[in-house]
Amino acid sequence: MSLEPRGDVGVPELTARVVRASFPKGTPAIRIREALGPLFEDESFAQAFPQRGRPAISPGALALVSVLQYAEGLSDRQAADQVRARMDWKFLLGLELDDPGFDFTVLGDFRARLIEYGLEESILDLVLARISGLGLLRAGGRQRTDSTHVLATVRVLNRMEFVGETLRAALEALAAAAPQWLSTLVTAGWVERYGARIDSYRFPKGENVRTEWAEQVGRDGFTLLEAAFSPGAPTWLREIPAVQVLRRAWVEQYHRDGEGVRWREAKDLPPARRRLSSPYDLDARYGLKRGSGWCGYKTHLSETCEPDAPHMITHVVTTDATVADTEVTEAVHDGLAERELLPDEHAVDAGYVTAGHIVTARDEHRIDLLGPVGADTMHERSRCSASTARASRI
Repeated sequence: MSLEPRGDVGVPELTARVVRASFPKGTPAIRIREALGPLFEDESFAQAFPQRGRPAISPGALALVSVLQYAEGLSDRQAADQVRARMDWKFLLGLELDDPGFDFTVLGDFRARLIEYGLEESILDLVLARISGLGLLRAGGRQRTDSTHVLATVRVLNRMEFVGETLRAALEALAAAAPQWLSTLVTAGWVERYGARIDSYRFPKGENVRTEWAEQVGRDGFTLLEAAFSPGAPTWLREIPAVQVLRRAWVEQYHRDGEGVRWREAKDLPPARRRLSSPYDLDARYGLKRGSGWCGYKTHLSETCEPDAPHMITHVVTTDATVADTEVTEAVHDGLAERELLPDEHAVDAGYVTAGHIVTARDEHRIDLLGPVGADTMHERSRCSASTARASRI
């Protein structure tokens, strides 16, 4: 799809008249258009579209719909339906009342293009530039940062579910890519174990029996990997993503030596930050915060919090779920400095603050980092160590 940039020509007269008559007090979409005007120009996304091909839906309009979609928590299909059905959205987008909108799949393709061409932050940058140009946002003042969990679009799996589902995913991929080759390996037992989605309620009862089941899955996985990586197998089999995932997962979850295949003990597993949590999302990790666990990611949002000004998100950092808040404090300050939006005071919770962070924020960015600092236990540990040493001498 090629890009044919369209300039904003304002809100059609009929749309403006009907919408203002229908919503005399306005709606968020109406107020955005009236206060900020057109937010996104098509040229801002030009590098994500080729110069030839069928004309694409306006990326500026898709970016604006994506913002509304996030604000109202809508699916792609629901957001596309709102473009067709809601007059205030048509007012914001500058559309005629009878505009038919677009197919919902276009939104997913638009997001994929943003990621492919490294434009993930472009929408936020354009909004901040527009708001700053109108004098609604400036450096200084007070901002705050906190994190929230983001669920990956996968099930949370225990270890047994994970290895079973990983092997099943590889078998499904090979069944589609090389059915004749796979048929020589699959037995009736494999069909029984991996024919349906792996759920914990289907596992045998008893710890020992379950361990035997997990080790049987391990042996089946190694059998499949040895066949795929054997000299006589087509070389492209080993390049199938699901087979690569299986290979990595088996290194993480199993030992194999002269005594056979053994289930790794918890102490022998790689750390959670490096260990796969799902065969379907390789970046998702299992994290814990304040007693709550989830599989996915963590997003750190910074926003202005002046009492007499609009609250604006100024910076976003997304990490996997295992990254501690203290690891992103400096990244937040560097990102705000790059956007020339550093605050005078930065309010955070205890997860973002150490003595070193306070000093670095003050010396490098002239920021007063405000937040509770954890108790210094170094002196107490040193005193305990000294007491232990004296006791051992006695």
